[in-house]
Amino acid sequence: MCLAIPAQIVEILDENTAKARVGESGTYLTASTMLLPEAAQVGDYVIVHAGFCLHKLDPAEAQESLKMFREIASALEEEKAGRAG
Repeated sequence: MCLAIPAQIVEILDENTAKARVGESGTYLTASTMLLPEAAQVGDYVIVHAGFCLHKLDPAEAQESLKMFREIASALEEEKAGRAG
């Protein structure tokens, strides 16, 4: 199974090689923007899969997706802690 995640572009690293720094809250990675149909801008939210930005997201849609991912992660951590304790 593959998972594409929403991420915010925080820095354009190199326009010539279409590289950007994406992420949030201390978790960042370098992703290629070459598959986007239009130029990437700092602040854009994108869907990232396998190191490539696939398309841009509406900021509200991106925030809702990120909220759901955080809720799932929190629930999994609580479940893990419950089994360990």
